[in-house]
Amino acid sequence: MADTAIDLIDQQNWLNSAADALQPAVHQAFDALGESGRTVKDALHGVWLGHPVHPALTDVPIGAWTTALVFDTLEASGTRGFARAADAAIAVGLVGAVGAAITGLTDWSETDGRAKRVGLTHGLLNITAAGLYGASLWFRRRGRRRQGRGFAFAGYSAVMASAYLGGNLVYDQQVGVDRSAHASVPEGFTRVASLAEVPENQPVRVMADRTPVLLVRRGTTIRAIAETCSHLSGPLAEGRLDGNTIQCPWHGSTFCIDDGSVVRGPATHPQPVYEARVRDGGIEIRQPAGGVRNDPAAAAPSGARE
Repeated sequence: MADTAIDLIDQQNWLNSAADALQPAVHQAFDALGESGRTVKDALHGVWLGHPVHPALTDVPIGAWTTALVFDTLEASGTRGFARAADAAIAVGLVGAVGAAITGLTDWSETDGRAKRVGLTHGLLNITAAGLYGASLWFRRRGRRRQGRGFAFAGYSAVMASAYLGGNLVYDQQVGVDRSAHASVPEGFTRVASLAEVPENQPVRVMADRTPVLLVRRGTTIRAIAETCSHLSGPLAEGRLDGNTIQCPWHGSTFCIDDGSVVRGPATHPQPVYEARVRDGGIEIRQPAGGVRNDPAAAAPSGARE
């Protein structure tokens, strides 16, 4: 039944039309603010945190509205003294919903395909839930508590449906998940290319066993990071190399090739970085000693010959 619901959403072509109009509007709003807009956008994505902010903020309205449901149930059963607590919890949830909505919209603006459609439905359900809770609070403050509780229950039903779709976005669509987390290369140095096969100052994709790796050569100094973008699996080797950064061609996430760190979102997870060396005319890479990731020091000896 759950899969049927997702399939039904996926078949709604009007969602594509709505998303195609809304996503560029979100991008333009940030672009209009110039560099400040990009900084704000990165903050909303969660670049500073190392993972998306949105999932954490959703706990505020869901937790507050769950608390309100408990207090409403106690009040409806005849227990006095919980009315004000229920109202306060609903108000806290509405405030928290604003932050969750802004961060969620920012993350959703960088999605494609099924995730774009499911994400838009997820957002519309959240707006519906917030509207129902707003109406609930309006009735409560006018002494019409039974109607207020009814709207709150409807709002909670909407937010639970939305939460299910949020789970689908994370666990099935892998939105916000580190797509490079499973990148793995051998622990011992393994030849992946000859030096002649990697032109200077050009991003090149090679394979280490079954893992795509991005190489950038400057003389005999080699930088090697996971080639699959941690955001939505974009091919970094097809991106734009600018100094010591590489920009994903799909959504513009930018990473430092020295240590894999995120320079610009929407990615929030860094790229795994590997040790590299030139030996006997070939380029060899391995996992950093001790399994350390994203450590600039680990990349320092990558030009050494052994």
